[in-house]
Amino acid sequence: MSRLDRYLFHQLGIALLAVTTGLAALVWLTQSLRFIELVLDRGLSLAVFIELTGLLLPSFFAVILPITTFVVVLFTYVRLNADRELVVMRAAGLSDWRLARPALLLAGLSTALCLFLQLWLVPVSHAAFRAWQFEIRNEMAAILLQEGVFSSLGDDLTVYARRRDSDGTLRGILVHDTREPGTPVTIMAEQGRLLSGATGPRVILMNGVRQQLEPATAGHPARLSVLSFAENSVDLATSTSAVTESRNRDSRERFVGELLHPDPAENLPERDIRKFRAEGHQRMASPFTALSFAMVGLACALAVGFRRYGDWRPAVVGVALVVGLLALGLAVGNLAARDNAFIPLIWLHALGPALAAGWVLSGSRGLRRRRPQALEG
Repeated sequence: MSRLDRYLFHQLGIALLAVTTGLAALVWLTQSLRFIELVLDRGLSLAVFIELTGLLLPSFFAVILPITTFVVVLFTYVRLNADRELVVMRAAGLSDWRLARPALLLAGLSTALCLFLQLWLVPVSHAAFRAWQFEIRNEMAAILLQEGVFSSLGDDLTVYARRRDSDGTLRGILVHDTREPGTPVTIMAEQGRLLSGATGPRVILMNGVRQQLEPATAGHPARLSVLSFAENSVDLATSTSAVTESRNRDSRERFVGELLHPDPAENLPERDIRKFRAEGHQRMASPFTALSFAMVGLACALAVGFRRYGDWRPAVVGVALVVGLLALGLAVGNLAARDNAFIPLIWLHALGPALAAGWVLSGSRGLRRRRPQALEG
């Protein structure tokens, strides 16, 4: 690597590190706000909070790294052009491809890092994140019960306690349980206590009423069954959502091979299989957008002439192009998820901009190119 390459690569690398780290920290802060309540109000330790939210970082980096690579490449070369450094380099006989070499090396490293994130680290970290969620929702359900608040333990179990004494006794308890489809149960009790069992936490209720809606049958309308009890127990760890969560894994915690070829034993619906296939191809293709976006930025920054007072148009054109490509990527992903016949569009979206930008950097044969004009205003 020549001294000029090291000079350009140093500027690009430092800027990419700073911008990516700053943007990832901003995204992490905004996303972690939904977990702050677990620390401030519900007793979850700060170490668990940091570990839980830290598991989201690989997915953040996988999404923002292609964007930050483009931003750094575009604005670094626009600044070099405005400072007349590119003019001097071109006067020394360097071609656009020679000037682009450090940026292409940086984009290649970003692409390799995105491949590592998408193919291995994101599924591993997301699986660990879901495991933490499952444990907090079920095995640590006791910390989720907040005094005077309707606490949802999953999608089908809600618990309310009017007061919580210092010894852990709950006063004025209401439990709404919809884990059995068609037969919702509402339990009200004077007091109760949380206990830990082999299958997770459960609450012992004392002096209460259990109301259950019996489903309608042939010739008999639905009716409400009411039962008074002196002591009853409710398991807080076996909600339907928890069982489903432990049986069916989310698409983001599956590796590419599992997305492209789901296990038939899971009996997934055809809609989910199509979605998994499309996401598998997106997982493999999306890292190459780091290279494509960087080449779009290079094409916009280098395929213009010198202006005495600088030129803001390459930056505007480059940003508009990449914003359009990002929107197009979302549309293509949704289209491919509905119909796998459109999966080739995912690869065309990932690699097509690189080919078009390479054509521009090579001279845009068939089109007129502006010649540098040192006195153009």
